[in-house]
Amino acid sequence: MRVLGINAIFHDPAAALVVDGEIVAAAEEERFSRRKHGKRPVPFSAWELPEQAAAWCLRRAGIRADQLDAVGYSYDPDLVDHSLGGLDAGSEELRTDYARRAPAFLRAALPGLDPSIVRFVRHHVAHAASAALAAPFDDCAVLVADGRGESTSFLAGEYRDGKFVEAATQRLPHSLGLLYEDLTEHLGFARSSDEYKVMALASYGRPRFLAAFQELVRTTGDGGFRTEPIPWNDFAPRAGDGVALDSAHADLAASVQRRLEDVLLELIGRLHAQTGRSDLAMAGGIALNCVANTRLFAEGPFDRIWVQPASGDAGTALGAALQLAAELGERAAPMTGADLGREWTDDEIEAVLRTADLRYERPADVAAEVATALAEDRIVAWFQGRAEFGPRALGHRSLLANPGPERNLERLNDVKGREQFRPVAPMVLADRAAEIFTRGPLPSPYMLFVHDVAERWRDRIGAVTHVDGTARVQTVDPAQAPLTARMLTEFEARTGLPVVVNTSLNTAGRPMVDSPRDALECFGSAPVDLLAIGPFLVRRP
Repeated sequence: MRVLGINAIFHDPAAALVVDGEIVAAAEEERFSRRKHGKRPVPFSAWELPEQAAAWCLRRAGIRADQLDAVGYSYDPDLVDHSLGGLDAGSEELRTDYARRAPAFLRAALPGLDPSIVRFVRHHVAHAASAALAAPFDDCAVLVADGRGESTSFLAGEYRDGKFVEAATQRLPHSLGLLYEDLTEHLGFARSSDEYKVMALASYGRPRFLAAFQELVRTTGDGGFRTEPIPWNDFAPRAGDGVALDSAHADLAASVQRRLEDVLLELIGRLHAQTGRSDLAMAGGIALNCVANTRLFAEGPFDRIWVQPASGDAGTALGAALQLAAELGERAAPMTGADLGREWTDDEIEAVLRTADLRYERPADVAAEVATALAEDRIVAWFQGRAEFGPRALGHRSLLANPGPERNLERLNDVKGREQFRPVAPMVLADRAAEIFTRGPLPSPYMLFVHDVAERWRDRIGAVTHVDGTARVQTVDPAQAPLTARMLTEFEARTGLPVVVNTSLNTAGRPMVDSPRDALECFGSAPVDLLAIGPFLVRRP
């Protein structure tokens, strides 16, 4: 059974391929086009067909488009309710028209494809399938929350024997995701892509506006919620255009963040009571809020929580494929890693280095050389194996640094062109994590939860300890990432620190590095000391 999944609506166009129940490949179009979030520079760009990502997925599996059994498109135009109003109605008409013509567009992009095998999958069901059908446990409860789907913003239910059973949904215009997007825009950031900046800013504030938001954002007792129009200026003036962020903006971010967490706790409490499940899977843009995820784990009723690493809209491509495969009788194996993208052989990488006419070396142990450079407080670009699917660098396309000097946070934010209030993350061997990080679930391979940094470690790894004493941890399993694990072991042997800073290998406004050429361009334009690309090293003179 060969099923291709496509996301071409809303954000982050992507493609994913499931063959005989195995997730063979998945990639965002931005990694090919080099346009952040895959969007073309036009006045309205609510869609972009992931032509390059889809074609690569097929090449990866060695199959042709005419050999596919089904294609899942993660948006169903028949479910759009145009009477809702107030939600970019003109754009909705264009989006719906584009979706209806998707089979023809796909046939043109993938020669030989039979358009009759293209099937629409409800947006939030695709999100749900991406989590529950890829989770490391069998049937479970599932919760999806984001900005919007066709006419809804939330879906909760469970999977029984691979089939989704709905428990609750929420119709637009009420939306936790759109609430967070509105706040993001009010704080002077880009809505629909900069929400993580708000989460970081919230750590610097106090939730002193919480009482007001308890009235404005509330659950309804039936599994849904209400989000009333927010008078944002009553709390803090709109940032940007000469208005700088201050404590009032941080307090506003903290208040909305806390209210979001409270509402999610109430929603999963009801879902647990309805389903009786001990395990919860999550997806949708809200599921990338790692602060909220940890509170749900620590205070919620579920024993285990698994979050899809590609919880944003890119993940609906994978979910659409998994959902159709399940409907066709093919249950997928659990997702064992996010490294589902492109990779290059050593010979291919060396050919790129030669073409670039760069001096490079091939040391006996690249992991040991990188550990030495990190111990000497150098910044290293780390390009190894298959690229990650989703927004987080997980040791394949990463920038690494020594976590000891607190100034390294500022150094890395300068390298990447980011705001200085944004944290960077620690990477640690899975069997060492519990002695350093508490409260959040361990292991934590996808960097989707925050953990408290043990008091005795906070000064020792100051670069990765956020202002509130937490860190967004990524644990490394030596069986799955032996080279990265050896680098961590070698670094500890030199410094006594079992942790390395890990942040994404890109600069502001650019997609994460994907190809060797991308890596060289980033290395050449940013103050990075060393590039470890496959078995090769390129040193800055």
